[in-house]
Amino acid sequence: MRQGLSAWRATGAEHALSNMLALLADAYRKSGQVEEGLNVLAEALVAVQKTGERWWEAALFRLKGELLLTHFPENQAEAESSLWEALNAARRQQAKALELQTAISLSRLWQRQGKQQAAHQLLAEIYSRFTEGFDTADLQEAKALRDELA
Repeated sequence: MRQGLSAWRATGAEHALSNMLALLADAYRKSGQVEEGLNVLAEALVAVQKTGERWWEAALFRLKGELLLTHFPENQAEAESSLWEALNAARRQQAKALELQTAISLSRLWQRQGKQQAAHQLLAEIYSRFTEGFDTADLQEAKALRDELA
């Protein structure tokens, strides 16, 4: 992936750079290479500012929060801040799927912190705005977590 990204960048292209970097960061996350993932996310967030392409911004912040929570549990405040950034970005874009994914992540964090009521409220509010797609993995996960928190 790194080689392909380097070759693509050598052409001078910048369109969708944050998306490609998000995919690379997620690959690093899945392989346990957390520092590399966080470095790539930092680069992706700079690209968002430079290009103004904000369509993956929510996913980038959510992924950053997830990486921090998974591998640096002592950084809960920073992870929560990243998840709030993701939630706000998704709301600005009216991206319900990204908002739901972030709400799941934030609710899981709050659940570990003993904030079940806040977690349930956030998830229930977002889940209630969906009118279809209840067979998708995200909505099934949200429903199961919402029911668990009730």
